Amino acid sequence: MGPAPDLASRVREAALLEGDFVLSSGKRSSFYVDKYLFSTEPALLRDIAAALAERLPPGVDRLAGVELGAVPLVVATALRTGLPYVIVRKAAKEYGASAGEAVEGVIEAGEKVVLLEDVVSTGTQAVKAAGVLDALGVDVVEVVAVLDRREEPGPKLGGFSFQSLLKIDELRVGKGD
Repeated sequence: MGPAPDLASRVREAALLEGDFVLSSGKRSSFYVDKYLFSTEPALLRDIAAALAERLPPGVDRLAGVELGAVPLVVATALRTGLPYVIVRKAAKEYGASAGEAVEGVIEAGEKVVLLEDVVSTGTQAVKAAGVLDALGVDVVEVVAVLDRREEPGPKLGGFSFQSLLKIDELRVGKGD
């Protein structure tokens, strides 16, 4: 089952910016999808979380999200599903009780985890986070993003199974932009 039929138009209206932007890949683009603009709108976040929850494969033990952009998504989806979650840091914490840790929250080897991501342009951060989880002995069964804006979308992201709620062309933005 796909996301609500108007999800693409709502994400576009809330978060699509036009101008001259440098993407995480270093490439320039005439548009940018600002994940914070769709993840900070409660009604839209609720509907995105519902759509993400529908995409979870059976038997998932835990959710994970990459700091900072995926945190609202993983929290909202956890509230929707009742699944516990962890946050994967981009760099290990240097202070406090979890100093040296790259994952915040409880996770155990052997758990089946779905990593949630906001916008995937190159997938670098999601692949790094999935690699951190994999190194902990966790089974990353899938990476699920809200938006896939890769030049060549496909069912894999750095060797991990991948799917997205939306593809960039569903926002009516051309690849040449």
